[in-house]
Amino acid sequence: MSAEIGLKRWHEVIDAGSKPADLAAIIREDAEFHSPVVHTPQKGRDLVIGYLAAAGKTLGNDSFTYVRELVDGQNAMLEFTTEMGGIHINGIDLIQFDDVGMIKDFKVMVRPLKAVNKVWEEMAAMLDKQAS
Repeated sequence: MSAEIGLKRWHEVIDAGSKPADLAAIIREDAEFHSPVVHTPQKGRDLVIGYLAAAGKTLGNDSFTYVRELVDGQNAMLEFTTEMGGIHINGIDLIQFDDVGMIKDFKVMVRPLKAVNKVWEEMAAMLDKQAS
């Protein structure tokens, strides 16, 4: 049930443009983010927000769409497709929620390899821009 509550909020935040303040309202302070291109988990709300906001600006273009959603208790898997620079990207957001529907763990997986490389390139540029 907590995933259903959390997913409703997640979709509202995504539809509103993935603004950092909106993301902060649905992510736990001790949340972790697992990137398809960064080896170690990114720990803490601020880092998770940074990655998700950057992803919203790079992956979340006009072609982005969720095509399938699976929910089981506190876990949700959302399959997405998008296009970046002429490259078709297929990926999965695997989200774990706490008892009240706050995001505690967020993992992104992307395929094919060409897409992973494109995501890395675009996300690195966006994260560098956020840092300056």
